[in-house]
Amino acid sequence: MDKPGLIGPRTPLLWVNDVCVSYAGIRAVKSIGFEVHTGECVSLIGSNGAGKTTTLKALTRLLPIERGEIELEGQSLLPLSPWDLVAKGIVMVPEGRGIFARMSVQENLKMGAYLRLDAHEVARDEERMYALFPRLKERRGHLGGHLSGGEQQMLAMARALMAKPRLLILDEPSMGLSPIMVEKIFEVIRRLSQEGMTILLVEQNATQALMLADRAYVIESGLVTMSGQAQALLHDPLVRQAYLGA
Repeated sequence: MDKPGLIGPRTPLLWVNDVCVSYAGIRAVKSIGFEVHTGECVSLIGSNGAGKTTTLKALTRLLPIERGEIELEGQSLLPLSPWDLVAKGIVMVPEGRGIFARMSVQENLKMGAYLRLDAHEVARDEERMYALFPRLKERRGHLGGHLSGGEQQMLAMARALMAKPRLLILDEPSMGLSPIMVEKIFEVIRRLSQEGMTILLVEQNATQALMLADRAYVIESGLVTMSGQAQALLHDPLVRQAYLGA
């Protein structure tokens, strides 16, 4: 299935250049730069502690940066707050999911649409989420904290999609999940990508990430050390030895 966003010229959406981040006295990100174009899936891969999640937190303004530039279609994101980014269509599913444990599944979904004023479309999108994640429909009245880890990951993704993101950022979506649930989560990500959603994916399972992505960047010790088409990196001997267990 062709991806709608990749037919014809692609529009640059996100530009990250020479970003440096330190916190708790540690230089976690030394110099990170990458691009995400409309309609493509871009993956950041690397070992634990390489700086991937820190990069996403800087991008979404949850951490300050020491230097560098982050732009959305040429507009700097540095002066903006995290909630400003949601209004602009940049939405992240964080590592650890971050659902509202004392709210029901349905209430969590409505929170994802809290900036939207199109109540009728919100209701339709809620039904779309139940179609995309049938398990959530079965659990719609259950509290988020009573769901399994996989169900919580589905809820976190569905809540983010309720915001109608222009850029969906996924931080370690398979972490802590059973193999069956991992397969289901990646199936949904693949479907969203094929439908043309722009996705920035950080994922410890490098093989799955590279199989999903159009392009990828390898991060080591807070630096981008390799980049290219995901399929090329999937078969690169250095990447296979370092990250794919080959």
